[in-house]
Amino acid sequence: MEKEEKQEVRAMAAAATEARRRLVIGVGFWVQGFRVFPWLGINFFLKDGMGVAASSLQILQASANLPMVAKPLIGLLSDAVPIRGHRRLPYVAIGAFLQAISWLAIALWPAISLPVLTMFLLLSNFGASICEVANDAVVAEAGKQTASSAGSGQLQSFAWMFGSSAGALGNLLGGIALSYFSPNIMFLFFAILLLLQLITTVAIPESSLKLPKAATNLSAISSIRRQMNELSCALCMPEMFWSIMWFSVSYAVIPFLLGTMFFYQTEVLRLDSSVIGLSKVFGQVALLAWSMSYNKYFKTMSARKVLSVVQFVTALVMLSDVLFVQGIYRKIGVPDSIYTIVFSGLLEGLLFFKVLPFSVHVATLCPAGCEGSVMAFVMSALALATIISGYLGVALAAFMGVSGNNFSALPACLLIEAACTMLPLCCSSLIKERREKEKKQE
Repeated sequence: MEKEEKQEVRAMAAAATEARRRLVIGVGFWVQGFRVFPWLGINFFLKDGMGVAASSLQILQASANLPMVAKPLIGLLSDAVPIRGHRRLPYVAIGAFLQAISWLAIALWPAISLPVLTMFLLLSNFGASICEVANDAVVAEAGKQTASSAGSGQLQSFAWMFGSSAGALGNLLGGIALSYFSPNIMFLFFAILLLLQLITTVAIPESSLKLPKAATNLSAISSIRRQMNELSCALCMPEMFWSIMWFSVSYAVIPFLLGTMFFYQTEVLRLDSSVIGLSKVFGQVALLAWSMSYNKYFKTMSARKVLSVVQFVTALVMLSDVLFVQGIYRKIGVPDSIYTIVFSGLLEGLLFFKVLPFSVHVATLCPAGCEGSVMAFVMSALALATIISGYLGVALAAFMGVSGNNFSALPACLLIEAACTMLPLCCSSLIKERREKEKKQE
């Protein structure tokens, strides 16, 4: 009888720990997913309020992600330098604070100039990178403690569901808000949400999450050196190195034309902001459906197969955009607004479909103790790859003569974009699976 009571107490304690973990993960990913709300306002603020050109808009969109490249350093600090004995939640709080300060400044600064706006956007994304590194580490560490293979990937899917649902809501509200309020009101509202996240994070003690503790007998420098050695050893694993290489190249070789398409949809087709918002909502809903279906149907499949299929479908949607800008769908009775909502939204979602199965794949390869550093390195590689692809998109549009007033060469640009998207399929064998012998030994 006494043994049963102890087991019941342990089960209740484990359930309480799991609930607190999901609260931290849910709030963290939800608020970060809702970042699309102010960024939708930034796009229209730059185009309509500041008169920024299409190429300049895409360059700023890409350059604003530069702080995300610092994620490996942030991951090393988070893993090796605890703040008051804790390695995750204090960093989440710092990141939320930096973002709140940035968006408050953007919202309240009178007649803000483009250089000042860019500075605060960079600071905001630096805070977001800190939050994302800490949140990813919590997911990776908590997921590692799930003993059964049936539970593998559940926390990643849970986090993705919260992030994508927040993205869907943020884009829906953003498209509506732009019709009634100035973008500054949107920036202020998001800053308030960040302050609420800061309060929630500070109120939850990290010790209650039962995460692995940092070694207390090492100095900060020794701990960082040890963590760097562990990270380098993890990245030197062939299956880890080549998988990350393929994942990064699969983004970097594509000249993304998202900024150019945004100008085409709003300037040439004269689509309302609510349509642009709904297209992004559709993309986030697709991400939400993907996270649910992946956890239920696809997580047992080979990572190589899942990633290759997603890459191929992305190229098909890009080819469909060629028919769209040539007016083929309009001629057969499909309105521009409907196509934009469905296919443009789906394309933006597809660009990030690969992140979920790849993060689960990396988590299974990652040695214990450096989850935060490895996941930070992966997200940094993704950020750098998307920056390169954004710059390639600007270069392609400029080379082909596409501008805010001339979109005659846009179909050719989209064909090149789709062809480049197919290239990574030629080397999908680089995605290495863990050998069964090594799994059994571990």
